[in-house]
Amino acid sequence: QVQVTESGGGLVQAGESLRLSCTDSGLTFGDYAMGWFRQSPGKERDWVSCINWNGEITWYADSAKGRFTVSRDNAKHTLYLQMNNLKPEDTALYYCAPVGQVTSWYCSDALPGNSWGQGTQVTVAS
Repeated sequence: QVQVTESGGGLVQAGESLRLSCTDSGLTFGDYAMGWFRQSPGKERDWVSCINWNGEITWYADSAKGRFTVSRDNAKHTLYLQMNNLKPEDTALYYCAPVGQVTSWYCSDALPGNSWGQGTQVTVAS
């Protein structure tokens, strides 16, 4: 089972960068494809980016393409999201979770029964 803790959020100006981290305290991190999700007030949680178990396949939402880069270090049980050229519309609570399947054109939802972490807040000022 994957038990995650997200970190790295903060308050930045538009155009600046942040790197989010997601650390798993369990023993099976390398077995799972992982995804980043975000939720803004009043909106549903939505996909941002996903990565397969060994990092060779990645997927990005249109809003993230060209600005965000997902990566992982299985030895450190850590997932990353490098976010560049941040925009006010990126303001949200960011979560990570194991997902079922990742291809270059598709990312499935979080695994059934996933226990969401507390997330990390990203606020981008204009």
